[in-house]
Amino acid sequence: MAAPRRDTRGIVAPADFLARVDFRRPEPAEPLRSHIEHYWLIDWDLPEPYVSQVVPHPAVHIVFQQFESQEPFVEVAGVQQGLFTQKLEGRGRVCGIKFRPGAFRPFAPGQAVSEWTGRRIHFPEAFPTANCTAVLTPDDEDARIAALDTFLLSLSPRPDPQADLAMTLVDRIRTDRTIRRVADFARTEGMSVRLLQRLFAGYVGVGPKWVILRYRIHEALERAEAERDVDWAGLAADLGYADQAHLVRDFTATVGVPPTAYAAAVRSSG
Repeated sequence: MAAPRRDTRGIVAPADFLARVDFRRPEPAEPLRSHIEHYWLIDWDLPEPYVSQVVPHPAVHIVFQQFESQEPFVEVAGVQQGLFTQKLEGRGRVCGIKFRPGAFRPFAPGQAVSEWTGRRIHFPEAFPTANCTAVLTPDDEDARIAALDTFLLSLSPRPDPQADLAMTLVDRIRTDRTIRRVADFARTEGMSVRLLQRLFAGYVGVGPKWVILRYRIHEALERAEAERDVDWAGLAADLGYADQAHLVRDFTATVGVPPTAYAAAVRSSG
């Protein structure tokens, strides 16, 4: 399986984010790597409040959190369809688990992953072994990682060929920019559109069309951050949009500002 990502794809204004918090993405124990993309650890000590924003991936997260003057807690965050915003202030710590898209259901087989979509559920009964103290208290990072490993291994997920198929299909969408239409993709995979949509609802939490569009917005974000003069019409064509206006519409709806305004803001902050 792929190693933890080192890019900042999905993080809005990543340079600003990384300048304010200590952010790391360690690997889980080897037996977990087929289902867990990476852990993500954040520590902060801020003189003034800061609002972080992320354009989420099609992934479910389990997140252990400690905010100043609050009791620690754990939550399941289903796939978030809009811009994910979190206010950070004072001192705090987060230890998160990012499941590979399609890989969460073996750990919580009782319901379709779409039932978690858009929700952030504190102390879910599905995970009674979650121990906030063991995960959040140690200053030693290896101890925190070991606690996350212990928690996940205690859930004893069973093999699930449908989860494996869902993971494979989402990864194919992520890496193959020629995939633009759900009907064409389903045909290539030897599936009906309805069967593909049912698989994604049950194991990914969102439909294949949403996944295609989200990965394209991630790429547009990355290009806006890396290039001084983006050819937006050319990029729209590369990403499979009918025209530039459709890219601008989706980008604005997802990020909150048009792509040209976002690119200008990134350049001015740099």
